[in-house]
Amino acid sequence: MGQEKVIEDLRNKFPEKIKEVSVQFGDDIVIIKKESLLDIVKFLKEKPCDFAMLLDLTCVDYLGQKDRFEMVYHLFSLSNNRRLRIKTRLPDKDPSIDSLTSVWKNANWLEREVYDMFGVRFEGHPYLRRLFMYDGFEGHPLRKDYPLRKRQPKIRMRK
Repeated sequence: MGQEKVIEDLRNKFPEKIKEVSVQFGDDIVIIKKESLLDIVKFLKEKPCDFAMLLDLTCVDYLGQKDRFEMVYHLFSLSNNRRLRIKTRLPDKDPSIDSLTSVWKNANWLEREVYDMFGVRFEGHPYLRRLFMYDGFEGHPLRKDYPLRKRQPKIRMRK
């Protein structure tokens, strides 16, 4: 299935949920409303689109903007040898979005990393807790407003 057909099918099936479509470095980028994430990725995973792989997901912090956080999902279709990037924005006050663990198992660790580093909550995640930082760590170190020289509370050493 050609990439143009995938974009056309997305626009036809989800006309109110697609905000914008663009191309950057040869990859199509689809900007969606956050509420439609699960419906759209489930549609993309099935044939004929066949984006069976979630390559990566990450977050970008646009400090000072109304919708401060941008979630970015990188999908790949093995059968069609195509990449697709899905983006959606989250507000500063409530950075939360649906978990993709029910669609792709590897979303589990990727979402935990974003939760730990940026503080984005993933609704429906089976085990959402810190991945890199210890449980007593305060804040989220990849946020742009995180203090560079912030001192963390000391934790007791295990014996």
